[in-house]
Amino acid sequence: MRYLDPKADLTFKRVFGEHPDLVRSLLNALLPLDSDQEVAEIEYLPVELVPDNPLRKNSIVDVRCKDNKGRVFLVEMQMIWSPEFKQRVLFNASKAYVRQLDKGEHYDLLQPVYSLNLVNDIFEPELGDEFYHYYRLVHIEHTDKVIDGLHLIFVELPKFTPHTYGEKKMQVLWLRFLTEINEHTREVPQDLLDNPELKKAVDALEESAFTDAQLAGYEIFWDMVSVEKTLIVNAERKGLKKGIEQGRAEGLVKGIEKGEEQGVRKVARNLKENRVPVSLIMQSTGLSEKEIEEL
Repeated sequence: MRYLDPKADLTFKRVFGEHPDLVRSLLNALLPLDSDQEVAEIEYLPVELVPDNPLRKNSIVDVRCKDNKGRVFLVEMQMIWSPEFKQRVLFNASKAYVRQLDKGEHYDLLQPVYSLNLVNDIFEPELGDEFYHYYRLVHIEHTDKVIDGLHLIFVELPKFTPHTYGEKKMQVLWLRFLTEINEHTREVPQDLLDNPELKKAVDALEESAFTDAQLAGYEIFWDMVSVEKTLIVNAERKGLKKGIEQGRAEGLVKGIEKGEEQGVRKVARNLKENRVPVSLIMQSTGLSEKEIEEL
């Protein structure tokens, strides 16, 4: 049996955009919800048209849905991290929050918006092994004081290891599904198949379930991912080289400036020792009265 990678645009939307029970399970496993807040039923909401290049989604999200409480959920798979991605996530979540109200309706009708972003890249290297990042509006001094409304969750998939959150079984299973299954998979781990929801998700990835045209599009997607990564690496290398060259030039300039400053101070010190009036030293060297006094 040959499987496709669930992180691709085609497969991710096939699994989570066409099976309400699977996206509901994913949300309950990965969102910061208490047991009494779990998603019970969901309804898909229309999404914008997908652009020709799924890597450059602009304001596109992969899955939009809401539950029977009116809460809105945005789910997105991002293959490559970019500096502006957090702003795009905030923009999309804010837009979904605002769209809940028609003109003249009361603000108390607004329900929370949860944005779940699965990123196949490392964007917080300084945080070590922490792969789960949860953002919301919190009082700086009193973190128990929260303005409910926007919940932004980012998951760094490359950092995930199965033992990280062992007590959260479904979270681990879904993250293993996203990180362990790909074109090289010939035998799916039994503990994934033993779970009905995960088995259904795995079955949806079977190559035979897709048309030739879809498979061609799948290959093009990965080609674009490869090209995009190459462009980013090349840009980073050029930026590093330019930074080194610029740093050398700036260092030379600073060295000259420092040398000139030391020379000026030496002249001022000699003038001061020869009892030249401070006003004349200031005029000759450009130093302030305080700087001359400290010599």
